[in-house]
Amino acid sequence: MIKSLILGGGCFWCVEHDLKEAIGVMSVISGYSGGDTTTPTYENHKGHREVVLVEYVDEGGRGDAEDSSPNVKGGVTSYKKLLQFFIDHIDPIDDGGQFADRGESYKTAIFYESEEEKRIAENVIQELDYSKVYDKPAVIEILPRKEFYKAEEYHQNYAENNPTHYNAYRVGSGRDSFVNRTCQIREEKKINWKE
Repeated sequence: MIKSLILGGGCFWCVEHDLKEAIGVMSVISGYSGGDTTTPTYENHKGHREVVLVEYVDEGGRGDAEDSSPNVKGGVTSYKKLLQFFIDHIDPIDDGGQFADRGESYKTAIFYESEEEKRIAENVIQELDYSKVYDKPAVIEILPRKEFYKAEEYHQNYAENNPTHYNAYRVGSGRDSFVNRTCQIREEKKINWKE
């Protein structure tokens, strides 16, 4: 079964690129969501956050996805597993934005579509806090899903289309070193996500 979710984790170039590497993901599109204006642009998306729309093959059933999408990285996934993957690729304790990008439009968020998704998101964040990977509680907002607006075409597949600029930005922002340190902490403390 093909499902989708919307996540905000700072710069959508980075979140898009990271989530494309997750097992079961079919596509990731950069865009805007969370606000009330119906014509957000990169220059004017006040009230919206930079987000990604992720389409994935849910472990509840493949449907036709196995044959129809060459982008699926083998296997299936779940809403919970994607949230865990997402959280390991952001700074979940930063309430002012993400890395070099500051302000409301770069704050982290999980947008839920049902009470079940909301419950799963709350449980994943609670698990993160109990794990003590970080010395502060997570500040990822859990918000009702709103309309998704696709970002301008030049923002799509940015990492692949502009590798030099993207890699310099990613390293310079501090995102890579933070994510690598998170993985190291998990290994040192032998902390793994629950299935």
